[in-house]
Parts: sequence; C-alpha cells; structure tokens
Amino acid sequence: MLLYLLAERFLQVPLVLCKMDLKTDSRMHYHGADGVYASVNKDGLLKLFWGESKVYGDPTSAIRDCLASLAPFLVEVDHEGAGRERDLILLSDKADLNDPDLTAAFRKYFDRNSPLSNRVEYCGIALIAFDADFYPTDTKAVADEILSSAKGEMQNWIKNVKNRLGIEKLEKFDIQFFCVPVPSADGFRQAFLKALGLSK
Repeated sequence: MLLYLLAERFLQVPLVLCKMDLKTDSRMHYHGADGVYASVNKDGLLKLFWGESKVYGDPTSAIRDCLASLAPFLVEVDHEGAGRERDLILLSDKADLNDPDLTAAFRKYFDRNSPLSNRVEYCGIALIAFDADFYPTDTKAVADEILSSAKGEMQNWIKNVKNRLGIEKLEKFDIQFFCVPVPSADGFRQAFLKALGLSK
C-alpha cells in the first residue's frame, strides 16, 4: 500500500497490475513483485516498473532482500520461461489503463508482429522501511533535529544501495528507491494492520 501511494504520488507512475485481487487463498503470501507500474517517455518508450517492498528492522537486510527480489525481473534474458513473463501475461489481460498514450504503448508492446514490440525498458521501484534509532523518545523533539540526523544516516543507506546494485548487477537499470526510516519496523507493521482492521 505504501509503495503504491509513493509511486503514484511522487513518481506519478500508475499501477497497471495489482495481484491482490487475483489471490484466492488468504493464507498464502503473494508471489512475485508487489505490483507492476508503467509509464511512457517522450519518445514513446514503454517503461515497465516492477515494485518490491521490504519492511525490516535492519536497513542493510531490507536493501539486500528488496534488490535480490527485483533482480530476476530486470536482468533475466527475454524468453517464454522468464520470471517476468507471468506478470506480462497477466498484464495483457488484467492491466488497468486510463491513459491513452500508455494504452497505445501497450498495444504496440503486445503486438509481437510489430517492430515496435521491443520498445520497452524494464525498471524497478524499491521501497524499504527500517528501524532508525534517531527518533527521540521525547515526543516534544524538534522535527529539524530528526531531519538532520536522518541526513547524517542517508550516506550509509546510499552506500549500501550502491553496493547491492553492484552485487545484483543492476547498475544500468532505472530503479527508483524509497527509504523510509521508522521508529520501529514491527511497530509500523502492527499499526498498519490495526488501521486496516487486521491482526498479525
């Protein structure tokens, strides 16, 4: 949900495939990406973004697992058995499009007889939320102090992301990254489930 809100609000990249409505067993985890988003650039290139989110206590683990989950959708060579092909098959039938330019780009993409069917770029949107110890226990703390502390930690997060991009061979891919430091990843998860009327 948070990934969806940030992608649509800040990146203005619409969600075109959500697998939540395709799941029939409430006890099963979702398989694959956390959604597929799409945009068209000024040259008519279709950009498909696979979304992945991780909410962990440790930022390094969240970065590692998030990018490891995204990598197969981006680096795999195109073939019928490719991991992203399952999502693309669903996209051809379940895509939710309200944009005429996006619709036109998808039509060209799915027309395998068209030379324009290969005008696509595979991208990613990664969200990690993790524990940050710079949040004070005093609720009267000044927001500027929190912001300053977060900026100090940001260089470590950037370094970890850069290292992991190299390990996963994702340096040349367009990946939009959201880092969301929270006082407690577990507390965030519990509060979110409570807001939805669910329990862990």
